[in-house]
This record gives sequence, structure tokens and C-alpha cells, in this order.
Amino acid sequence: MVKEKSISELKSKLENQDDFILLDVRTENEVLVSKITEDFIHIPMNEISSKLSQINNNKEIVVYCKSGVRSAKVCEYLMQNNYSKVYNLKGGIIAWAKEVDPNMFIM
Repeated sequence: MVKEKSISELKSKLENQDDFILLDVRTENEVLVSKITEDFIHIPMNEISSKLSQINNNKEIVVYCKSGVRSAKVCEYLMQNNYSKVYNLKGGIIAWAKEVDPNMFIM
């Protein structure tokens, strides 16, 4: 079962400058159009398996995509590969735009 973080939980983590990984699994083009913050790791979903070594499994990881579907699949994959502190961002960047940044353009 994939654990989730809400938009408000992520916003709080960013405001508090918590030590965690924000992992964006959207495509390159999607990231060029919009991002939640400048402090994140971008690995497109289809490259996760070949770039696992770039993701520190000792830190909490919040994974996001456009709506939360791709990121949930990435969370499952990470958990199958011994990542335990993995959370899907509920609603993805669409929910972030609705709740935090209504001027954000979503591709």
C-alpha cells in the first residue's frame, strides 16, 4: 500500500526546510513548464530503474507527477527495491496548483 502526503504536508515540509527528497517523475517537457520548487530531483518515470543509485534510500522521499498516478507506480517500485520512507504526493502537481499556486501552468 502506497503512503501519501497531502499538499499541506508537503508545503509545511518545504516551509520548514525539512531534510527530504522531492522526486519529480514527470517528463522533461512537463518540468520545463512548471515545478513546485527549485530544490528537487528530476528522474522521469521511465528512467527510475536505471537511476536508483541517485536516490538516497535513507531519506524520506516524496514522489510526484501530474496527478499522482505515475508517482504512485514509482512509489511501489521504490518500495519493492527496499526504499521504506516513500510517499506519493496526493493529487500531484495539479492539486498543488489548485491549493497553493493557482497561477501555475500545468501541461
